[in-house]
Amino acid sequence: MRFDPPPVAARFLRRYKRFLADVRLEDGSTVVAHVPNTGSLLGVARPDIDALVQPAHRPGRKLDWTLVALRPGRTWVGIHTQFAMHLAREAIEAGIVFDPRDFDSIRAEVPYGPNRRSRIDFLLERHTGGDLSHRIYVEVKNTTLVRDRPDGRTALFPDAPTARGRKHLADLVWAREHGHRAALIFTVQRSDCDAFAPAEDIDPAYAEGLRRAHAAGVEIHALAAHRVGPRGVRLSRTLPVRLA
Repeated sequence: MRFDPPPVAARFLRRYKRFLADVRLEDGSTVVAHVPNTGSLLGVARPDIDALVQPAHRPGRKLDWTLVALRPGRTWVGIHTQFAMHLAREAIEAGIVFDPRDFDSIRAEVPYGPNRRSRIDFLLERHTGGDLSHRIYVEVKNTTLVRDRPDGRTALFPDAPTARGRKHLADLVWAREHGHRAALIFTVQRSDCDAFAPAEDIDPAYAEGLRRAHAAGVEIHALAAHRVGPRGVRLSRTLPVRLA
């Protein structure tokens, strides 16, 4: 996925009020950028590191810049949650996650769950003879946290306690209980990891919920970037998922 419009180099100074960040542009001016990520960005949003910001000159837009990536060390990390959706869709359409024969259409933001009060990120459907014959409910999670562990460098989710994430797990189990396939895709917008696992110490309830969802038949996939940089992000690697 290419960044459009192309981002410009900046220096990340601080994050505040969750969705705001001060960044210093190459001309020395300091501007406020939108932070399109509801997580804590633990281990990523460090003061005085390299950043990439996109111009966002659109009518009605309050801020002229959007933060899209940070480089807390040697590796660029994509932080834009919406980009995770684009990347997951690219991977689905390329046949990286599911067999292309399992679906012939993709819909986004489809109401589902008990009382249809939730929205699934993607609903994959297959039709046979004009009739619906197969559904896969797919939830996507952007993943930015990476830590060194005895079994290797591991991408972890979540980076903060997430009641919303736990609800999404329950909704996916609901889909399984109603006879459909259900899947969770963790899109890791960084290249410096070898596996994926739930962040047990940050949200033990989510970790346990993920294990229960998997036991109920929810498919767990993790995809890592081959490269993140000023030109964009490309997911090309599947990571082993370690739930134990």
